[in-house]
Amino acid sequence: MTPFPHTYRVEAVSTRDGAVTLSSVGLPALVTQPPAEFGGPGDAWSPETLLTGAIADCYVLSFRAVARASGLSWSSIRCDIDATLDRVDGITRFTRYALNVQLQAAAGTDPDAAEKALHKAKKVCLISNSLSAEGALATTISIDG
Repeated sequence: MTPFPHTYRVEAVSTRDGAVTLSSVGLPALVTQPPAEFGGPGDAWSPETLLTGAIADCYVLSFRAVARASGLSWSSIRCDIDATLDRVDGITRFTRYALNVQLQAAAGTDPDAAEKALHKAKKVCLISNSLSAEGALATTISIDG
């Protein structure tokens, strides 16, 4: 890992009524539109779905790092997320998100150690740590057997 601080650069380009194209050096372009809730077509990634996806993605990547560091043996993880956008005191913002995580662990894995790793991943996820929204975590652990 490179020393902090890290800097990330993304460019957003659009016409008056068209889609927004996001680009960053070395990455494929990503086309976004407003979500249906804001009058958009509802068939493209939006800032709202990108942020929600970033929480889930960061959680899974954080779990992988925690599991690797703790020697936890697992084969798959699935993270479903529901995020709530609301208007509070005249400001539209994400107020809550709920992660529902299913982990498939190897035979012989201590379920308590797996549970601890899942919760630690939430604590170290830099995206959720950057948000003021309340976060909840529900876990299901299945052991191969």
